Amino acid sequence: MKIQFVIILLTLNTLVFSQNLKTPLEDNNFLKLTSYAELSTFIHQLDNQSEILTVDEIGKSVEGRSLFSMYYSTSGFGKDPSKIKVLIFAQQHGNEQSGKEGALLLAGKLLLPENRYLFDKIDLVIIPQVNPDGSEVNKRRNGHAMDLNRNHLILTEPETQAIQELFGQYLFEATLDVHEYYPYDSALEIKGFRKNAEITIGGTTNINIAKKIRNLTNKEAIPYLKKYLNDRNFSAFEYCPGGPPETDYLRKSTFDINDGRQSLGIQNTFSFIQEGRNGTDGYIENIERRARGQMTGMLGFLEFIYQNHKIIKKTVGKERLKLMNPPAHEKIAIQMQHVANGDKLRLPVYSYISGKDSVIIVSNYKPEVRSLLNVEKPLGYLVPANQTQLLEWIEREQLKSEPCQATKSQLKWQYFIKSVDSVDFEGDKVINPIIEINQVTADDFDNLWIFIPTAQLKGNTIVLALEPQSMLGLSTYPMFSGLIKPGEVYPVLKVTKK
Repeated sequence: MKIQFVIILLTLNTLVFSQNLKTPLEDNNFLKLTSYAELSTFIHQLDNQSEILTVDEIGKSVEGRSLFSMYYSTSGFGKDPSKIKVLIFAQQHGNEQSGKEGALLLAGKLLLPENRYLFDKIDLVIIPQVNPDGSEVNKRRNGHAMDLNRNHLILTEPETQAIQELFGQYLFEATLDVHEYYPYDSALEIKGFRKNAEITIGGTTNINIAKKIRNLTNKEAIPYLKKYLNDRNFSAFEYCPGGPPETDYLRKSTFDINDGRQSLGIQNTFSFIQEGRNGTDGYIENIERRARGQMTGMLGFLEFIYQNHKIIKKTVGKERLKLMNPPAHEKIAIQMQHVANGDKLRLPVYSYISGKDSVIIVSNYKPEVRSLLNVEKPLGYLVPANQTQLLEWIEREQLKSEPCQATKSQLKWQYFIKSVDSVDFEGDKVINPIIEINQVTADDFDNLWIFIPTAQLKGNTIVLALEPQSMLGLSTYPMFSGLIKPGEVYPVLKVTKK
């Protein structure tokens, strides 16, 4: 009886503490942003007072700061197979402060008794700050001057490596990457307007991601999240970069797989981005409203996952099995483009002329992504054992690989780079090699080549990274530009069935 009394007392103390504990931002009356040291102290205080939260470290930043992960579970994280695993990570960009502050507000709020029901069906990890080095100086990039949200394919940075390694460990079914967008001083302002949604939400758009996942995203999740935020007096809209309207097109999002959302989504994950509206100073202006909006969006995301955990978990599971066992003659789109479908976009804006909220009807709207070039998914690729950069990339991506064991049932193909042209990729130009492909007949590959099979979770990532004509491939990055040389062979071979 005494032991039961102690347990009850500890539980009550936990609830009272979590109800009263303020985040550093709240404690500073929203006049000072949370520092790295304050963040560390706060989340460990939460950990010490809660039996459902465990704080850990998933890695170090460039400058040696800890990358903290907060594990929420009532059954031991990942131990109950009926629960859906969810990952929320914030502040990849150091000058987007409200994601971090919103994540800390959420971290405390989730310990309140009225929110505990979420963990009946969810195991959750929150990474409140991916880029502590950038945050400390309010700069977008990390300590190596790298944009982390463009680094999830080449994975040269410790921060992105930590996220991908955590994902590989638990294979979260649902993820949310939290950012801010800056609508001020843009080309749209010349026309007397600015984008005005407090929170924008985007899903995956790369068409190699399972259509069932994309349909669930666009038809169910995004409408739910917009309503959830609107019902709580936060203006919300779908994430639509590009523009200004009629000068340039607007679209849903990039289909590149080098950001947090698409790099996880391409593994058939229910993956999202949330972007809050930044302040005019890019720093602390209106931070209370911004942080609470971000927190509300994250909470709405968890509520949607809770209500739909069975269908999400089932859909993700089935579509991931297809990655592990690819169907015959599957086509992978390696070049894509944004296209119009006749829909017009009602874009919420603020009018500097009237001083009121308004709406612009956008005709130059391209909400769909279609393929420009497909390839048939091969059995895998052969990488020369002397290609150190590629071998290091294979290791960073944690890809399944093995020394080459060629069989008579397989064909090997070599690309010859005849010349190099270019192709438009979301307003930028990327290389578009003109190729010739020839069968390789030599069989002496033992111990000289490494085979990467595409029958694995990152199978589509492998194809998009290694096909020489992929507009999202490794060869479009400066560190891998030497892979494509006119008049020479491409060093990676493709392996297919006879």
